[in-house]
Amino acid sequence: MADKQISLPAKLINGGIAGLIGVTCVFPIDLAKTRLQNQQNGQRMYTSMSDCLIKTIRSEGYFGMYRGAAVNLTLVTPEKAIKLAANDFFRQALSKDGKKLTLVKEMLAGCGAGMCQVIVTTPMEMLKIQLQDAGRLAAQKKLMASQAGPNSAVAESVTARPTAIQISRQLLRSDGIAGLYKGLGATLLRDVPFSIIYFPLFANLNKLGQKTPDGKSPFFVSFLSGCAAGCAAAVAVNPCDVIKTRLQSLQRGVNEDTYSGIIDCARKIWRSEGPAAFLKGAYCRALVIAPLFGIAQVIYFIGIGEFLLGLLPSRRD
Repeated sequence: MADKQISLPAKLINGGIAGLIGVTCVFPIDLAKTRLQNQQNGQRMYTSMSDCLIKTIRSEGYFGMYRGAAVNLTLVTPEKAIKLAANDFFRQALSKDGKKLTLVKEMLAGCGAGMCQVIVTTPMEMLKIQLQDAGRLAAQKKLMASQAGPNSAVAESVTARPTAIQISRQLLRSDGIAGLYKGLGATLLRDVPFSIIYFPLFANLNKLGQKTPDGKSPFFVSFLSGCAAGCAAAVAVNPCDVIKTRLQSLQRGVNEDTYSGIIDCARKIWRSEGPAAFLKGAYCRALVIAPLFGIAQVIYFIGIGEFLLGLLPSRRD
């Protein structure tokens, strides 16, 4: 049976629901990724993902693993909706002649989707990173305060953690709307290649499960294809993700480098931490992205959006 065309509202609903479910499931791993990527040589608080999560639960409680989740849950719906809908839009625009898309056109469609999504992704990541990394910085200051003594300047500098609203107001006051888009170039550098890799790879892996050229792949094939494509794309662009995370972090730990731009950040990481630093958090990112996009593609192909729209009363002229 041929696939029916999915309406734009249904695509947006599918992408939004997929994002909400996915983020809820994998957010603690994403928090560990951010903290591992941000810690530099010197005062290292965590040795691995499991060590980070255990220490986070001990010092911040269970819900400490979900710091910044509210920002993601609020903005992930438009982000994932834009990403999936834009990819479909560009794929349809590039296949108007009815012919099968070439690999180059599939990559162009993915590129377009990646460029569209950064409208939401950049401010979402900007706020999320501050909230996620606040626990690491607080733990580092407490450790140094305990070593320095209760009357030291370090002990006095341990302050309350900011909220997303406080960070937003501070950025808007100091830099205007551009403050929320700090790291836009690095975000593009990560998300455009990611989409170029992910969407063509997913489309071709998913085709392996189709019994006929126009048929749908089974549920498990869509899920596994989304996981495999997401994992491959996530690891491939992890160096760009490390740079983006460092650039978007407003607060630094003791003796940690500051950066003036993408090239300066890449150069300093290479010199002080070595090439292996560009793979920090790569396995965490793979564990986040693989199920996130696997769930997204399953919901997208099941068509929950169409079902929900079908429950609405139809308008009659």
